[in-house]
Amino acid sequence: MSLKKSAIIIIIILLIDQISKTYIKTHFQLGDDVEVSSWFRILFIENDGMAWGTKLSDIISFIDDKSAKLILTLFRIIAVSGIGYWLFNVIKKQKTKTLIFAISLIFAGALGNIIDSVFYGILFGDSYAQVATFLPESGGYAEIFHGKVVDMLHFPIYNGILPEWLPFFGGTYFSFFDPVFNVADVAISTGIGILIIFNKRAFNEPPKKIETPYLESSNNPT
Repeated sequence: MSLKKSAIIIIIILLIDQISKTYIKTHFQLGDDVEVSSWFRILFIENDGMAWGTKLSDIISFIDDKSAKLILTLFRIIAVSGIGYWLFNVIKKQKTKTLIFAISLIFAGALGNIIDSVFYGILFGDSYAQVATFLPESGGYAEIFHGKVVDMLHFPIYNGILPEWLPFFGGTYFSFFDPVFNVADVAISTGIGILIIFNKRAFNEPPKKIETPYLESSNNPT
């Protein structure tokens, strides 16, 4: 896969991710919940931390929330830079299409969430009890590098009380699938899934062309 094709994949994912986030941010209040079907909802939340909303300050108690957010954003920038270098390297070395495609997805997703963390705080107003505005005159809701990642995809496939006959868990409330995520998260998860499921195909060296040296015919005159 060429660098051009990889760039097209990345741009398409970034466009879908950022357009969907911008639409939600400028049309929904924080916490708005729209039912699309019995198993799919649009639920607007903002993630100020890592996966599952975990903050670095929750793990390291002596770091305040603001410093934790800055450290997390800087770490994400370093990580996405490393992924970008990895992607450029595998394309340059003409590795398998599966590997390049998977890394392209991961890079696009990581970059999409980085844009939120770095710029959304200064680009958008607050979403609490109001619909945020783009480039508000009074300024954004946070400083640069302190933006929150916009999530909106929710798939509550099952919610209810488990049957009494189930051992240990019978009669208790159970819900699946609780996480709320975005298009960038889908790209990252899909890329990682491809690397895990198609590991051999991704990391196998593509066959190299063997150049046959020119052999002079024995019938040539000496």
